[in-house]
Amino acid sequence: DELLGQTSASGPFFCGDTFTAADVAWAPFLERYRAQLPCLHDGLSPYDAKLYPHLTAWYDAMDTQIPAYACRVKGDSSSWRKVLMMAGFGNAGSTPTVVVDRMKEADAVERLPLSPEEEERQQALWDEYALTRPFLAATPGAEAAAIMTRNRDAIVADVLKRSSFTKRDIVPPNDEKELDEAMRWLACLLIGNGLGDTEGIQNIVGVGKLASFLDDRMCVPRDMGAMSAAAIKRLAFQLSS
Repeated sequence: DELLGQTSASGPFFCGDTFTAADVAWAPFLERYRAQLPCLHDGLSPYDAKLYPHLTAWYDAMDTQIPAYACRVKGDSSSWRKVLMMAGFGNAGSTPTVVVDRMKEADAVERLPLSPEEEERQQALWDEYALTRPFLAATPGAEAAAIMTRNRDAIVADVLKRSSFTKRDIVPPNDEKELDEAMRWLACLLIGNGLGDTEGIQNIVGVGKLASFLDDRMCVPRDMGAMSAAAIKRLAFQLSS
């Protein structure tokens, strides 16, 4: 925060008003700190405008002024938190209950629907990102559907492989025909082609569980961008409610 404060008069980035390699180099570390530190320590959040005003301004600038970062490059908080569950990352293979509880609290917040204003802001950023990338879908959710469709065979193989030891409440159908139907419905919901009301769709075998399974297995940005992954997370919650 102190380092960013040295150039804050001219802009929010490490070199003032210009996005540079310095921001690229710092981004993975600062992303991780923002996601993990509040789970590890009470009251320790890098994204705190009162304690770290310059760092908070940097986070906001990266999320709102750099479309490629926000739409595709950025690692999401959910993926960074999952690292805390892995043996060898300071937990000796057993994550403390208090850390797990904080992770669940953060995840619950991220599952909530976007406000109309935030949805509009994210779509505007996506439109700017997609302007020079005609291969992208029209929305983050539709892009998630496209990526899921392109990777259908790999997803089916992963579901069948993991069905015996995945958490029971998120196990999708292990019948390939039922799984294919669930994937088609999930893709339709992500595209949003008139199926925004999910009432009744919960009854279709495995749609909600498939969304939850994908959310649980997701690694961002390896698998898709943060906005697209968030569309799956929110839909998983909506279908399970």
